[in-house]
Amino acid sequence: MTAPTPHRPANAAAHAAGTLGSPGTPPVRWGILATGAIATAFAEDLALLPDARLTAVASRTEESARRFAERHDIPRAYGSWEQLAKDPEVDVVYVATPHAQHHAATSLLLAAGKPVLCEKPFTLNLPEAQDLVRLAREHEVFLMEAMWTYLDPAVRRLTQLIDDGAIGEVRTVQAEFAFAAEPGGSGRLRDPAAGGGALLDIGVYPLAFAQLLLGTPDSVQAWGRIAPDGVDDNTGILLGHPGGAHAVLSCSIVSDSAQRAEIGGSLGRIEIPRDFYRPDSFVLHRRRHEPEEFRFPREPGHGYRYEAAEVMRCLRAGAAESPLVPLDGTLALMGTLDTVRRRIGLRYPGDRD
Repeated sequence: MTAPTPHRPANAAAHAAGTLGSPGTPPVRWGILATGAIATAFAEDLALLPDARLTAVASRTEESARRFAERHDIPRAYGSWEQLAKDPEVDVVYVATPHAQHHAATSLLLAAGKPVLCEKPFTLNLPEAQDLVRLAREHEVFLMEAMWTYLDPAVRRLTQLIDDGAIGEVRTVQAEFAFAAEPGGSGRLRDPAAGGGALLDIGVYPLAFAQLLLGTPDSVQAWGRIAPDGVDDNTGILLGHPGGAHAVLSCSIVSDSAQRAEIGGSLGRIEIPRDFYRPDSFVLHRRRHEPEEFRFPREPGHGYRYEAAEVMRCLRAGAAESPLVPLDGTLALMGTLDTVRRRIGLRYPGDRD
């Protein structure tokens, strides 16, 4: 059995992510900050939770907020972040901005006493993440990174099997996330000021997956190509862990992949043939046993309902953070991302030395 990690407490199975409120429990009133594609997907998933209410939306412009509110039947639309932060009818806010704006948006909300679910990657760098965690703890306000993989039913079942010793001691993790973006493209993915490139946009997934299973590495090696526009477009990572375990990870925006993963243990292995960050199946291979396939039919929605439900469970319990996505784990992940960036020579404007 693997040791508990910063992301997975020893009693994680006892924490029921997604528990709905009892009959008669007032709904949790949500605000959304930003109006892009991921905000749209989150709004659609909130509508699937009977104990959630989408109450307000904010954008940089009132017109954008109003259009979003009309599409999703939201009572209030604000043309500034400050108005959302001051709304007494909002219990918690989902920050859906591009990640370069996560620090500014979340800081504003935490200072106003608003609980926050912040989209991943949490920030551009570790100092920004540390600042947010400090603010949350000083103000005693709930804060969680929207790492949906950790709340996904298939991933939770997979980690439960590992914790129960199904494959013995975990010794290797392999994971890849790649897609071939349009050549010569522009926009956020190709903008260093927006934290663009493969590592923060999609590399966070294999890194988070590896640290969920192995904890924080004590050795980080990496190679990456820095494209002419200043972002990494093809990056490989090797993590070394105490006791000899290692992880081999990759991310790319110039090649395609099945986004598969494999976990190797002393008594067997688990294969995720595709979309390891939100799988619909995986296969358990054990010595002297036939392979066992676990299937998880897709429920309605985009997969964000589980993280929203976990936030509501924590708020109702009076918790300052989630035991399944704890802030110390988020900081550990951000620290690894920073180390990878140093190894490959990737810098963003405004980076702190």
